[in-house]
Amino acid sequence: MSERDFSVDLHLHTNCSDGVFTPSEAVDYALKMKLAAISITDHDSVDAIEEAARAAKNKGIEIIPGIELSSVAGDPPGEMHILGYYIDYKSESLNKALKEFKKLRRERAYQILQKLRDNGVALKDESFIESRADKAIGRLHFAKAMAEEGFVKSVQEAFQKYLSQNKPAYAPKAALTAQEAINLILKSGGVPIMAHPYYVHYNDKNMMISLVKGGLMGLEAWHSKHPEHAVKKFLSMADELGIIVTGGSDCHGPYKNEPPVMGRVKVPYCVVENLEKCRDNVCNFMQKTGTFGC
Repeated sequence: MSERDFSVDLHLHTNCSDGVFTPSEAVDYALKMKLAAISITDHDSVDAIEEAARAAKNKGIEIIPGIELSSVAGDPPGEMHILGYYIDYKSESLNKALKEFKKLRRERAYQILQKLRDNGVALKDESFIESRADKAIGRLHFAKAMAEEGFVKSVQEAFQKYLSQNKPAYAPKAALTAQEAINLILKSGGVPIMAHPYYVHYNDKNMMISLVKGGLMGLEAWHSKHPEHAVKKFLSMADELGIIVTGGSDCHGPYKNEPPVMGRVKVPYCVVENLEKCRDNVCNFMQKTGTFGC
């Protein structure tokens, strides 16, 4: 078997949300990294999937339809992202919800813009907001603009000083609850997975158990910002909860002198096989109960 038979990256972003790569460029880079499968999991968007599938046709790489939904969970409420794999990205109910999310994200963008102005950050070029009218827009777009115009030295500094929660230019997203995000993914025939749990309330065991009972099927154990001790913790936690593990780099493409992180997190192909089993279980259940179609 070749190296490509073993490596997958199931957490990637394109310029259809807050990444740099076009969907085709993401596929080309995945081929360069000898990946067997990828999933483009843009924030609240499925716009990249068809182009990626066309770009990958007959090239020996598998494209798994994916998404990353923003949600809130816990007490006090905190941001939680739910990944969805093998979704029916043409689902009417899913696309209706995503259209509303896009509208709310745009409204939030103008709130952030005003808050930045109020705090002495008057961006000279605001065109990136209107140029993304048909795509998702998030805080990362602002952070990059602030760095490029010299208001901060880095994207990280933009978040630390202005854009993170409790900072002066932060504006909350209108978000689903985690359970609503899980339900939306299940309704589209997909497999719901908690993204980068190291950065959410994973220590709330009762909440984790509740989400698993509500349909959460796995945790993203491998992530570019998960230290080794966290990976071991999540592997153990998933085993205890009886759910699967997934992984990915959370690549947003190249930025300035920083190369893409795609493929740096070594995720075995068996993760895809486990996802496929979960997808079949979802579809069998949906078809048996007549609740949703797959």
